[in-house]
Amino acid sequence: MIRAASTFACVCLAAAPAVAQDWDCSKADELPQMGMNYCAYEDWQTADKALNDLWPKIRAAMKKDDAELKKIDPSLVGADAALMKAQRAWIDYRDGQCEGEGFYARGGSLEPLLVATCKARMTRERTEELRTLIEVN
Repeated sequence: MIRAASTFACVCLAAAPAVAQDWDCSKADELPQMGMNYCAYEDWQTADKALNDLWPKIRAAMKKDDAELKKIDPSLVGADAALMKAQRAWIDYRDGQCEGEGFYARGGSLEPLLVATCKARMTRERTEELRTLIEVN
């Protein structure tokens, strides 16, 4: 029985990408729940990619600040360390906040959509916060 269940799961997972390719996320509200969940996840991945693309620039800006501050007084260095600390804390906060928002539909088919939508929103907001740091520097 376990082997049959494992085989079924593998077949379903293998078929998922083919089904997902047929979903038009520009019309996500017309899709079945599984399609809406897929599109919400893809939206989060797009937002996450934008943040990850910005990340090397923000790190470089903080390291540049640290290098300039070190010339003045080595005790002033810490911009990059502060950024890393904040980012780690933000990831934990985002994940917890979005898990909490998902409890509205806990265990239901809507839960993944709520969580992914929250993560996309918060990731876009964080990207703008980081972009502001670069503009200030």
